[in-house]
Amino acid sequence: MKIIRSNLFNSLQQIAFGLSTRVPSSDNDPYGFNLSLSIGDDKERVIRNRELFYNKIGFTSEQVAYQYQVHGDRVKIADSSGFVGENDAMITSRKNIGLAITTADCAAVFIYDGLNEVIAGVHSGWRGTVKNILGKTLQILVQEFNSKPEDLLVYIAPSISQSNYEVGEEVAVHFDQKYKKEYNNKFLLDVASVNFDILLMHGIPEDQIEKSPLCSYNSTFLHSYRRDGDRSGRALAVIAMKEIK
Repeated sequence: MKIIRSNLFNSLQQIAFGLSTRVPSSDNDPYGFNLSLSIGDDKERVIRNRELFYNKIGFTSEQVAYQYQVHGDRVKIADSSGFVGENDAMITSRKNIGLAITTADCAAVFIYDGLNEVIAGVHSGWRGTVKNILGKTLQILVQEFNSKPEDLLVYIAPSISQSNYEVGEEVAVHFDQKYKKEYNNKFLLDVASVNFDILLMHGIPEDQIEKSPLCSYNSTFLHSYRRDGDRSGRALAVIAMKEIK
């Protein structure tokens, strides 16, 4: 298993970040290194996979906060590790607590405010994007943690590209024409770019935003529900602030 890193975060000693990847499926691991407990995979295998992944980024499962994602707009402030309930975004100012976001095509966004020492992880699929989950997370960072846009570093993790994300009119109608192209009586939708523009609209400098060029559908080392359907595993991406001694 490879780990996907962020160039922005890699240069920071105080930040740990990594996104898990897929391995070829086998009889012993049909979902290809899946990290989700919600898709019917063997629980013990998932727990082992998670621990291996967490260890590779310098953490253990006891140090990670995780959620049950519901494609909504609820933001949770995580004061401790472990299960933090139903939500699609987490924020913490605690050191040595990782925020884990599950993904297999959806946009996942990670934020670090080095001045105020706070991090956030956001799951923003098309439903969450329509509900402005990212914008609401940024508002909470400003209002409750005194964050300023010019102090934020942001990484948009690999997600499905526009050329592979076909949706019907019932989905496309929620998005500006800028983010969709008509194709065979359907639409091709660019959710990652919507989230990128939300960051810009909130005043975050463009050179402080890193948007991964990787497409989860095209990259066979990434999990993709659109590509693999019910046999798709799920990745985890984790961001954490480390205690520097």
